[in-house]
Amino acid sequence: MSEGVRLNKYLASCAVGSRRACDELIASGRVELNGEPCIKLATRVTEADHVRVDGKRVSPKEEIVVIFHKPRGYVCTRSDELGRKTIYDLLPPALQSLHHVGRLDTDSEGMLILTNDGDLSQQLMHPSKSVEKEYLVTSNQAFENSHLDQFLAGVFTDEGKLKAKQIERISARRIKVVLDHGAKRQIRVMFEALGYQVTKLLRVRIGNLWLGDLEPSRYAILNKKEIAMLLMK
Repeated sequence: MSEGVRLNKYLASCAVGSRRACDELIASGRVELNGEPCIKLATRVTEADHVRVDGKRVSPKEEIVVIFHKPRGYVCTRSDELGRKTIYDLLPPALQSLHHVGRLDTDSEGMLILTNDGDLSQQLMHPSKSVEKEYLVTSNQAFENSHLDQFLAGVFTDEGKLKAKQIERISARRIKVVLDHGAKRQIRVMFEALGYQVTKLLRVRIGNLWLGDLEPSRYAILNKKEIAMLLMK
């Protein structure tokens, strides 16, 4: 590290946030380098430098990536102004500092990634990466074949035209949906636009990594091979 790394990359390795978020911190003057404010995005730092964010010293952390089976009824936030249960209520103290990558709404369940790796978060969320997410969706009524085709062609909603990458019927009221770009509550919005109500939504895959038999409220720490599978197409 003799030549140093860019400041945003260093901050991301300290679990401060994604590189983009770190750029915003730098530009807003919240980062200090060796006791002086640093607002130059091109700045490079080494292990000998002292870096602070909002006055607090930061240093690189061991990267942790966790797969978590979010149960229904929990919100993806650290604290909730309405007093609802959060996913962090289910995590041990050692994992409380991890941030969730994306989210599942309160009534949805299944696979969620938590990490302190800002770069990985950015890669998983960036539209250019087109990371696939697979869901098993149960409806309140049987699906019409024409509507399944429409999911692929695109459904016009108040949020714009939304579509799935893949659709597969499992039973009369249950289908598999694969997305590679996700709008907020996309599956529920698409279903409602065609007159269906989602009664269960379970995320079972991100990239090439599967939820498998991980029980609700349980988590597993991923190894390097499993982390790489998240970004595989």
